[in-house]
Parts: sequence; C-alpha cells; structure tokens
Amino acid sequence: MSDSVIIQGLECHTIVGVYDFERHAPRPLLVDLEMGWDNRPAGRSDQLQHALNYDAVSTVVRDCIGSLQPELIETLAEAVAARLLAEFKMPWLTLTLHKPGAVEGTQSLAVKIHRVRDA
Repeated sequence: MSDSVIIQGLECHTIVGVYDFERHAPRPLLVDLEMGWDNRPAGRSDQLQHALNYDAVSTVVRDCIGSLQPELIETLAEAVAARLLAEFKMPWLTLTLHKPGAVEGTQSLAVKIHRVRDA
C-alpha cells in the first residue's frame, strides 16, 4: 500500500535543549508527518470513521510534545512516533521535527525518522 496522509508545519511548543538559556521558556517546534494509511475506505464512503483523523493526530502530537521537556529533539521524535503508531494503528510514519533558530545562521535544524508499527 502506498497511500498516506500528510501534515506539514504543525506548530507545537515545549522546553527543549541542552543549554541553560533553552530551559527557561517554551519554544516553537514544527512537525512534518507522513503517515501510512489506506485512504480507499474513506474515499468510497465519505465518512470520517474510515479516514485517519488528522485533527485527532494533531492534538496527540501537540499534547505529547507539550508534556515533555527533554534535552534532545530526538527524544521528542521517538516519543511522538511511538504514541501515534500505538494510538492510531497506522502501519508506518515518517516524522520530521524542526527546531527553528537552533543554530545561528540557519533557518532550522531537524531530525527525520521513519518508524514501522510492530506486528
């Protein structure tokens, strides 16, 4: 199956970073997701219960990121991926987590992971 659902630029906020100045206030992070999902049932029925509810996915991502305050964005990426795979039963996802302004002279730095749900 090659169908997917994509969310780009989902803004989330949390405290993240290894330096003291990063630990004082939440900062914006941007999440891009591509999630494996068979879109044929929703396309045939036009019913939300057959679709991957991207509003619910967005809420889970924001809640997960907002509840954690790790040093590394890699930690956030792994936590979000694990929670989405478990809660929504999608077969796979690719997640890119951007930390804007993290390195002087760059627009953003990011980590990208691809995870598959355990059978």
